[in-house]
Amino acid sequence: MRIPLGLAVAALALSPLSHAAESADDPVALKQEIDDLAERLRVLERKLEVQQEAATAAAADTPVVKAGPKGFSLQSKDGANVIKLRGLVQVDDRYFLDDTTAAGASTVALRRVRPIIEGTLNGIYDFRITPDFAGGKVVLYDAYVAARLQPSFVITAGKFKPPVGLERLQSASDIRFVERGLPTDLVPNRDIGLQLSGDLFKGHVNYALGYFNGVADGTGSDLTADVDTDGDGDAAARLFFVPGATSDNFAWRGLGFGVAATYAHTDGTVTSTQLAPLKTPGQQNFFAYRTGATATFADGRRARLVPQFYYYYGRFGVLGEYAQSENEVTRVNGAVTRSDTLRNEAWQVAFHWFVTGEEEAYRGFTPGNVFSPANGTWGAFELVARYHELTIDDDAFTDGANSFADPATQASKASAWGLGANWYLNQNVKIALDYDHTTFDGGAAGGADRGDEEVLLSRVQLSF
Repeated sequence: MRIPLGLAVAALALSPLSHAAESADDPVALKQEIDDLAERLRVLERKLEVQQEAATAAAADTPVVKAGPKGFSLQSKDGANVIKLRGLVQVDDRYFLDDTTAAGASTVALRRVRPIIEGTLNGIYDFRITPDFAGGKVVLYDAYVAARLQPSFVITAGKFKPPVGLERLQSASDIRFVERGLPTDLVPNRDIGLQLSGDLFKGHVNYALGYFNGVADGTGSDLTADVDTDGDGDAAARLFFVPGATSDNFAWRGLGFGVAATYAHTDGTVTSTQLAPLKTPGQQNFFAYRTGATATFADGRRARLVPQFYYYYGRFGVLGEYAQSENEVTRVNGAVTRSDTLRNEAWQVAFHWFVTGEEEAYRGFTPGNVFSPANGTWGAFELVARYHELTIDDDAFTDGANSFADPATQASKASAWGLGANWYLNQNVKIALDYDHTTFDGGAAGGADRGDEEVLLSRVQLSF
């Protein structure tokens, strides 16, 4: 128990009073009493110092526990070591209004169920582990460590998003539509590799250079058991400019633009083609190369080029990107072997507007108020609209039975427009409703066009 210094001094002063009275006439005895009192006082002062030092050390070692809209965290007193628990749950409903999509496609689904464990060690090393339990299976989406040696020099190793697609690099909790646009069909999802990245010139320029196992367009390495299946890696690079990052003019701060690219040499086979189907906004396949014993497979160069931009000012935002993917492919059909370079292209432009006045941003937002009928507040409301297209190289359908894709079942182009509304009850809960209408070129017997896809997509999202 700590003893207040004042009480200690008083006790010491009072205890020898009787002795002092007896020795008042003896100067030698009185001096001895004073020396003893001084020694006892020094001992008590040292004990108090030890107690204070122990209390300070204990306080320094006491972890800080936090809970809030951004999750739960446990960190050291100095903040150098942190572990956070976050999460994302998305419950979707897909309801197809058209007469051509299979009836079973309309469904309620767990789109994402992700506990997220992330943190920092020694103030430098960040880590993240993200499994996903949606779809009745377990998939590891993120598992990486990043060393922030300097703002301009960050080394990341593990499984994460390659630095390519602009909308793909947005968190799933931040995307403004229920499903990402068609350009995402042509860029990689997650892959295992090593990346060097950082901010230059006070954040006005961001760069990333990476080397990855390599994945097919629109897919992640979970489809290849998180290993390199063709023996050749995929080089990726991105350069992104934010010229007004530190400007006092807010109309200038929200502009960002750049370009990303990948290059790889792929060696597919008829059993591991390194080619994947492409999906509509309703998550239905609209194009796939021929499969089976005479499947089309990747056989050589795969190169992607993705120019991109965004602009956010006040309650308004726009995001746009173009994606081009070139793949050298081969198909062996009996005595006929065909090889060619196919170029598929996609682009999108999406608009976002907060009706309730919140500021639009590429990552996250701050709600003006939360849903609370008792207080007369209703949260934030956002309207969104977009147009996007994906076009397949015409050479994929030529040469009849020797074609790389069957024109009687696979569409050569998808054109889609969508409208949506997002209701943010607070920073953690979001309700979204989208209408997407997609038309196709080709994809039906006799050269006819596949029927339109009309789908209502809704989502209830919890993120923290």
